[in-house]
Amino acid sequence: MTYEAWSPLFLGMALALLIANLVQWFMYRERIYGLYTIYILIWAVYFTINHFNLPKNLSNFYKVLLSYSGYILYLELARIFLDLSDRPRFRRWITRVQGLLVLYIVTKTYIYLFTDLWKSPIHDLLIHPVRFALMTVGGYVVFSFYRSKDTVARFFVAGTASLLINHLITTILLIRSPIYSQQMPFWEHPDLFVQTGVVLDLIFFGLGITHRHRREAVRKVAVEGQLATEREQRQREHLEADLQMERLKQEKTEVQMRALQSQINPHFLFNSLNTLSSLIDESPRQAGEFVDELSSVYRYLLRANRATDTSERDREGDLTTVSLELDFIQSYFHLLRTRHGAAIRLEVDVPPDHADALLPPLTLQLLVENAVKHNIALPAQPLTIRIRSTDDSNLVVENTLQRKTLRVESTGIGLANITAKYRILNQQEPTIEEVDGWFRITLPLLEPKSLLTTT
Repeated sequence: MTYEAWSPLFLGMALALLIANLVQWFMYRERIYGLYTIYILIWAVYFTINHFNLPKNLSNFYKVLLSYSGYILYLELARIFLDLSDRPRFRRWITRVQGLLVLYIVTKTYIYLFTDLWKSPIHDLLIHPVRFALMTVGGYVVFSFYRSKDTVARFFVAGTASLLINHLITTILLIRSPIYSQQMPFWEHPDLFVQTGVVLDLIFFGLGITHRHRREAVRKVAVEGQLATEREQRQREHLEADLQMERLKQEKTEVQMRALQSQINPHFLFNSLNTLSSLIDESPRQAGEFVDELSSVYRYLLRANRATDTSERDREGDLTTVSLELDFIQSYFHLLRTRHGAAIRLEVDVPPDHADALLPPLTLQLLVENAVKHNIALPAQPLTIRIRSTDDSNLVVENTLQRKTLRVESTGIGLANITAKYRILNQQEPTIEEVDGWFRITLPLLEPKSLLTTT
């Protein structure tokens, strides 16, 4: 069997590798696939040249141009396959060898195309040192990296070793018989071993690239998984921080509401005891009734305190309904009527539609108390207090404006307390105004759903 029978097989294998790598290059568009595609294409053209009956100088020119261009690309692939991050001298050495190969291609091009030196025996003798130099380069690469634990580097070393062994056999055959023909036995033809080494080199390179791509894909998936885990951890930490912040805000609100509540009780008790003190001397019977009503009022106060202090309450625990507050203010007004008689009037106009609306407890008590405290209340000049609701969900508490001529000592707790409660609940603050002889305070009525949007 002659070399002519084997040559198409090598060409077919090179073309198959070329097509497979082209598919990968179009899929991934990585630089290594582009270089490897050119590398395969160079050797496929090299194998094809052997099937053309070209003049010897042209045939040799094409072989030198293609094979040494392949060696330049081989060194470029070495930069990618091998981990050279800690070998700067090796990288510089590769660059120098590539420059020498370019110089050699230019020199050989001149010899084959423009001189007859290629016909002389001296030329054949000068070729062998170059071949041995290339084998030395390949041997140095194998020696430097054959112990590498990197699988990709091992594939590269295996390809280099196969190329090196077959080139050594080719050099020995050329030294023994510089003149060869296509019809000689295939085991004596130098190109057979050149092509065998190249095909093995291409196969190992292809396996190395495939393994490298798979390793990078696994590494990318691992990195993405780690990033996803870190993102989830950060989101969890942010949610926990937000939850903790909400808890702190809620605890702060609870403390503030308890502090405001504690301001009401002494204030209310002081005024109630003053009233009771005056009634005991004037009318013991009315004083007894007053005590009964006062106990009813304090039951409401204690219930409001328990709702504020319980650990299981929500934002609505700081509030009471309009209907409960109106029931309480009726008991409280009974205490005022006991003392002032017809000198004070209470008018309530709140439709059932607003009975379930919410407001801070004891708000109406503070406003009614302030109205009585700062205004004249006489049978001939009665003090009228009105409590009414509006269509835009506001509760209006107003009294006829008839200020006392004597200055009344005031701590300013009442209105400031109410305003502070609305501010703590992140709601619109009450408005205070004097309109047509009336002192008017407008309180926003709260719905449960409005509280949910502010927490």
